[in-house]
Amino acid sequence: MRESEIAHKALENLHKNLGITGHWEETTSSQTPDGTIELIVGNHSLKFHVEIKQELRNHQLPKLIEQAQRDGSLMVVANRIFPKIKEELRLNKIAHLETNGNIWINQSGVLLWVDTQKALPEMKEKGNRAFTKTGLKVVFDFLLQENEINLPYREIAKNADVSLGNVNYVFAGLKEMGFLIKLNKDRYKLINKKELLDKWVTAYAEKLKPSLRVGTFRFLKAEDFYEWKKLPVQLGKTCWGSEPAGDLLTNYLRPEQLTLYTLESRNELMKNYRLIPDDKGNVQVYKVFWKTIENQGNTAPALLVYTDLMNIDDSRAVETAQKIYDEYIQPQL
Repeated sequence: MRESEIAHKALENLHKNLGITGHWEETTSSQTPDGTIELIVGNHSLKFHVEIKQELRNHQLPKLIEQAQRDGSLMVVANRIFPKIKEELRLNKIAHLETNGNIWINQSGVLLWVDTQKALPEMKEKGNRAFTKTGLKVVFDFLLQENEINLPYREIAKNADVSLGNVNYVFAGLKEMGFLIKLNKDRYKLINKKELLDKWVTAYAEKLKPSLRVGTFRFLKAEDFYEWKKLPVQLGKTCWGSEPAGDLLTNYLRPEQLTLYTLESRNELMKNYRLIPDDKGNVQVYKVFWKTIENQGNTAPALLVYTDLMNIDDSRAVETAQKIYDEYIQPQL
């Protein structure tokens, strides 16, 4: 129903703004695409296979690009698409339509590009406690180690550093959204794990990560930025995330920003790494929120590195994230 609402709203505003008539037909099966759209543009009838998204994110692009290479008539319909992602879609000749009526198509000799309408308010899903700040910590542990879902609730709560009651809400939320099934009286299993990961990637950036921010810094000596690999990070307390971690894991990305996850205080960070608070600095520092940092090495978990990179509006970062996904994450899903 939510997908149909997005499609109908987009076509309604497209007709209102440009006088273009469109017809949406939803796919009855659970398979992709979500449906089809036919647009009448002048004397042309254009048909598209449609993928519906609430808010298109970087981590969803590789799959869409791959899909578009197989299907030249793919269209993405979303409540909101950010400018850099629109650019990527255009570069890959993927038609897109927003609920405000903004559209880009280049098919059958018809080029239509309208990007003047303001974004509509987000069509929010019903609240689900699995994707709150607290719930995201628990889900992260489950994605890292699926067997944790079969530990006693009290142990799960301790590992994620959340209250016991929150664990019950997370289980209920995952069941409701079709990510958790009960195998027998005592055992559960995660399903649709790639979709669960995609939701976690988006929700982490919006809800959990902002609450973890320690601050923005620069090095006392600017040249230390280019020698970041020599920084004596305190293993067991501090590790690299995002771009530098992506470089360490793949040797494919030259960081433009440095990110640290840490248990150290601001004073310790400034003393140990010669950092100075600076809102315009190029070193971002966040609190560690997972329990295995003492065994982590010098990078955050690959799952978190992938997440941070996927939330950067940069094609090289997304390519690096995909390499990390292929090597470190997919075999575990």
